[in-house]
Amino acid sequence: MNRELWLLRHAKSDRDLAVDDFDRPLKKRGKHAAQRLGEGLHQQHLIPDWIISSPAKRALATALIVHEAIAASGLIIVEDKRLYQEGFERLKTVLAECPLEAKRVLLVGHNPELEDLLIYLVGAAHLPDSDKLLPTAALVRLKMPNDWSYLEAGIAELMYITCPKKFPEDSS
Repeated sequence: MNRELWLLRHAKSDRDLAVDDFDRPLKKRGKHAAQRLGEGLHQQHLIPDWIISSPAKRALATALIVHEAIAASGLIIVEDKRLYQEGFERLKTVLAECPLEAKRVLLVGHNPELEDLLIYLVGAAHLPDSDKLLPTAALVRLKMPNDWSYLEAGIAELMYITCPKKFPEDSS
């Protein structure tokens, strides 16, 4: 199996609250979107081996909701402050430190870093022509090389970009 990198932009947050950017919580709509995305992954038996999240409240809440929905026992969420406002080069450093045995890595973070990383790894010519590649709660699946530390420009293959509304509602 090839390695996969999943990029997940945090779900919709509440910008109206008078709190620091780092402490912005998810809106109700954002919580629902994260839940639906997690259920969609679970239904398709798509379970990551490693989850890394920005410690910002909205990103971590998104990661926790998805984690609970996929029901992966023994899987932990690693919080890494380098995923918050430090640029996409720092994301590459975080990925280079992933365990070799991790075949599917889920990175939960923010724009513009996630979009910048996506463009770097895949190349703009291989991405959809869109004003916003990654709206809130968007998930990207990428085929990656076998070594997390070898992340050169254009090295990844885009499998798809999706969002929660494209997953069917859970009928249980």
